[in-house]
Amino acid sequence: MDFALPDIAAAAEGLKPLLDWRGVPVDLASLAALAAGLGWASGLRLYALVFVLGALARFGGVQLPGGLGVLAHPLVLGLSGLLLLVEFFADKLPWLDSAWDAVHTFIRIPAGAALAAAVMGDQGGALQVAMGLMGGTLAAGTHLAKAGARAAINTSPEPVSNVATSLGEDMFFAGGMWALVHQPLLFLAGLAVFFIVALLLIWALWKFIKRVFRRPPRPLAGA
Repeated sequence: MDFALPDIAAAAEGLKPLLDWRGVPVDLASLAALAAGLGWASGLRLYALVFVLGALARFGGVQLPGGLGVLAHPLVLGLSGLLLLVEFFADKLPWLDSAWDAVHTFIRIPAGAALAAAVMGDQGGALQVAMGLMGGTLAAGTHLAKAGARAAINTSPEPVSNVATSLGEDMFFAGGMWALVHQPLLFLAGLAVFFIVALLLIWALWKFIKRVFRRPPRPLAGA
């Protein structure tokens, strides 16, 4: 099967207005919205985010702001594409999804901070640090809510619920990215609601875990 690069470039041509900042006066508010979106998306689908941005920059002629241009490097594109495929399948298998999430606690959060900071690569160190802190916080909240929900689902593991939940997360990621580039104000409003729900979910899961560990052991039969 032959996939020509011109065909890929032609398909990406329609996406150029979504992320192309060339010749457009970009204010700090729009850059901050983008940084927030990248932080959120990193906690949910990090490799999909990196691959899509890099592919748009390399094949679609999209100019990414700040230091995000490095995502178009062939090494970054190849590795993120491979990990995207691995994550797509690992995320749909009971218990393997939770093990994958546990390992990625140490990857998604710093990656979200780094991507958010890179958005401000041309705006000075103070803004990079501020956006890095925000991006890392959003990535952490999204990741912990996702990992906690999947762990709760795995208490009664069966493939259908895991596959359905994972596909729902895929669609949620795609919808969130669409809103970020088409309706940033709508995205920010949705992000605020999502973060409140995520905090409530994390709090409820924490209470459940404490209850499980505080439960007294059952007495032995005949004791």
